[in-house]
Parts: sequence; C-alpha cells; structure tokens
Amino acid sequence: MNKFNSTIAIALLAVTFTACKKNTDEPIVVVPPSDGSTLTLNGLIGAELGSAAGNSVYVDFSADKQTAIERDSWDLGFYSGADFKVILNSTNGASAVATDKTDINAVTATGFDSNVLKVGQGIGNFTVIDDGREPNILNKTAIAAISATDAENKVYIINRKGGAATVLTNDELYKIKVIRKGSGYTLQYAKLTETTFKTLDIAKNADANFQFASLVKGTAVTAEPAKASWDIVWGYSMYWTSTFPYAFSDLVFINNLASVTAASVATSAKSYAAFSESDLASVAFSTARDVIGANWRTSPDRNGVGGAVNDKVFYVVKDGSGNVYKLKFVSYISTDGGTRGKPVIEYKLVKKG
Repeated sequence: MNKFNSTIAIALLAVTFTACKKNTDEPIVVVPPSDGSTLTLNGLIGAELGSAAGNSVYVDFSADKQTAIERDSWDLGFYSGADFKVILNSTNGASAVATDKTDINAVTATGFDSNVLKVGQGIGNFTVIDDGREPNILNKTAIAAISATDAENKVYIINRKGGAATVLTNDELYKIKVIRKGSGYTLQYAKLTETTFKTLDIAKNADANFQFASLVKGTAVTAEPAKASWDIVWGYSMYWTSTFPYAFSDLVFINNLASVTAASVATSAKSYAAFSESDLASVAFSTARDVIGANWRTSPDRNGVGGAVNDKVFYVVKDGSGNVYKLKFVSYISTDGGTRGKPVIEYKLVKKG
C-alpha cells in the first residue's frame, strides 16, 4: 500500500471510530411524566348502558393513557411474583369452592350443590371469593397457594360469572387444578360435566403482576397492562358490604402490587386547586388497594335515583416511579352531569419522581 492510500485508510478508520463513539455517547431520551389531563374512562362496550359496565379501565397518569379490558375476557390470574398464587376474576363476580379431591377426573357434577358458589345480595361467604376486605388481594384467595407437591393441590369448581347471587348451570361450571411447572404453572381444566381435561402452561412474567387465562378460550390472554404501566383501575368487582360479599359498581383500586400508594384529602382541609407539593408532608400514603374504593362517589338509591361524585374529598396518588398526582372525579352519573359507565377524572402532577 502506497503512502497516499495508507493516509486515506487511516483517515477513514478515524472517521468510523469517531462516528461509532458519537453514537454510544448519544443521550437516552427519557419521556417526562405527564403534567396532568382530563380523561373520560371508556367503561362501556358498544351501546350498553347501566351500572355494570362491561370494561375495567386501567389508567396510567404519567402517560395520559387508559386501557379498557373486557371483564368477561378472562377467568384466572397467575401471580408473577415470588409466591405461587392464583386469583379469580372478581370483576366478573367469580367464585370457587375446593373439593376434597386431587384428581380432576374424579370430580363430577354428581351430588354437587352449586348453591355454595352463590355470592352477593346477602348470600355467600368470603371463603369462595378472593377476600376484598384485605388490603392486598393475595392475602386471602379462594384458591390456596399452589404447593410444590402436586398431590397437595386440590381440584376447585369455578363459577366464572356471578356476583348477583347467581350461578351458571353445571355444564357451564369449570373444574380446575393448578400445579407448579418449574418457575411457572400448569393449569388443568375442564367443564364440570366433562370426563377429560386439557392443560395450559403459564409462565411468570417479571414485567406483569399476573399472567391471565381464559377457560372458555383455553388460552392465555392479556387482561391487564404491564405493572409499570398503570396506577389505578376503575370498574365493577366483587367487594364487600356489612358482613357479606357484594358486587360493586364504580370501584377504584390502586396498583399496590407495583408500589403505587394513595391517600384521601378532605376538601374542608385543602381544596383540590390549592393543593401543592408543600402539602405533601401532611399526607399519609396507604398501600391498601381500596384506599379510594367507592368513597369517591355516593350511590343512587334502590330505584336508581340520585348519586353523585363526592365533592368532599380528592386523592393524592404516588406511582411506582415516585411521581405524585392529585386526582379528582368530575362526574359519573346523570345526577352530576355524567354518564354511568363513563366517569370523568382530572389529575395534575404535584411532584415529579
């Protein structure tokens, strides 16, 4: 290689090296959290109306994003954390009862009284649902923690859709058994009247609170955004009142499994408009999933008359990244100028995480 070509080669190598170095030094673009917005939550499916909206709506304040999930689209949620736990679809009024058998084929409809699965309207008990009185939904699940010993895992009978003191017919009920498979799960399932079962493997996902399955479809389904991508969820769900399980409309839960916390603030102490970062020192954040619950609104009477947003309170929500938002509900029912099933919320960034 002559001197001229050598010089050109060295120059090209230097340019290439500089270009590569420049690319590695380029800053990573971090999208700042939203300053706040007003959202109308899409709880309704099609032209449906009424209190039992068909969607659960997940809200991510920092991204100004809502995600609507059809309540009837899933049946079981498999926890992705360290424990091996399975939740029912409380948004569909699901209930479950343990049998005394560990062989799914040994469980039949013969002699089974489906009334034990009825919950709501003063009927039923908390052992057949995931206990909504608990601050963490994993504390008392209807399905026991999944044992590493297969023979210790019982077969359960599932009413996948209820809540109003109703239960599906025997040919629509399911029997299930869940066992561990490595770091994940294997679901055995069949209709109660069937004599053979199918299986579905469920792997844990560190980016999600749960992995979900539909018994009707026999597949894994997406029923919740990634755990870092939602702060609150609004919708219909099994909950409780007095001493019995009760299906509530317009419930709001926080994503406490992903470190979201919240607190209520009385407007008599501080108005929503005036609340600022300097007021955070007096806020006692809670990890309870129902810290908002149904307290943000008043209910209509038995005839469907009345009800309105509770203007005596607003909320402060801290997301998993430390961003703090103040949140108020604007409307949710005709009495306050809203539409049942499409509540309007307003939120504003108070402190960036």
